[in-house]
Amino acid sequence: MAPQISLIDFSGFYSQDPAAKQKIVDQVRQSCSYNGFFQVINHGVTADQSRTAMNLAKKFFDLPQESKDKVRKENNTWNRGYEMMRSQILEAGTNPELKEGFYIGDEIPESHPYFVHKKLNSGPNQWPQDMQDMSPQEFSQTAMEYYHAVLKLASDLLKVLALSLDLDEDYFVQFMDGAVATMRLLHYPTQPKDADDKLTRGIGAHTDFGAITILLQDEVDGLQVWDANSGGWIDVRAGCRSNRGAFVVTLGNLMQRWTNEKYKSNIHRVINKSGRERYSIPFFVSGNPDYVVDCILTCKAAEEETKFPPITVERAVMAGYAESYGRAQMYKQGLAEAGQEALSAKSVPVVTSSA
Repeated sequence: MAPQISLIDFSGFYSQDPAAKQKIVDQVRQSCSYNGFFQVINHGVTADQSRTAMNLAKKFFDLPQESKDKVRKENNTWNRGYEMMRSQILEAGTNPELKEGFYIGDEIPESHPYFVHKKLNSGPNQWPQDMQDMSPQEFSQTAMEYYHAVLKLASDLLKVLALSLDLDEDYFVQFMDGAVATMRLLHYPTQPKDADDKLTRGIGAHTDFGAITILLQDEVDGLQVWDANSGGWIDVRAGCRSNRGAFVVTLGNLMQRWTNEKYKSNIHRVINKSGRERYSIPFFVSGNPDYVVDCILTCKAAEEETKFPPITVERAVMAGYAESYGRAQMYKQGLAEAGQEALSAKSVPVVTSSA
């Protein structure tokens, strides 16, 4: 039987039955030790909240390009707003990625210490002004309702992760106090079925930068997770009856570092060969930007070496951003230089008269 991504009924976490809660802890521990991916259903985020958020994403990306460009994230330095197609390369050696996005975070006013001190992804959001059937205020209210519901789920997932590591349930509370989390509305256009051979990705093979990611998919497939044991890719099916309403939970590089690689930050990618447009909403939990991530003592034996030095959340996550966006910039610069060389090679010298 082909390997699968675990589907966990999270309702037991909210029950008064210790055995039901322990079952979830055991399932999460097994998944995190194996490949750092699992799915959760009955997680507390309502179907209506998820459906409304996905519809919001589709409405935004249906806007004319000039309307989306008004809220480009280049308007600020704190990573909020619209990101145009082919802005990022997460997998070295591939083409810029076939996706466009819209970045949303907690509403941080310019008077907030995070903004004043230029902390990770911290500042006011940009909201689209040209939605035909809703005001910017309605758009923001809808988006932020979903944002805070998923942030609450993130805190609950971290409680289970703490228990799975033989820690107190509240171990990650300080990490989540003042946590930075970024939500991205994503749109993947259709791409040719042979695009894999041409190194074209929706998102290239990568690991996530933060602690955990909570992903909402629409009904269109495309997400693939690397399975080291079989040496192949697992398709994470979307919109199946068994996992309808499910979130895909991914461990990021911070969690792998924190656990001394006891838990995995696994490689995944998106290739949309469905012939349809795909939409998704990943929710990246980075944590308090000043929090220092150091090896959890339950994750190594007394005589075992710590594999990573301590690092702040901000420094670790910013390094990941710099690498992926730097690749795209270098790619585009290379194309521009190649184009200029081609023009120079074709140009005919102009001889001017001295008369």
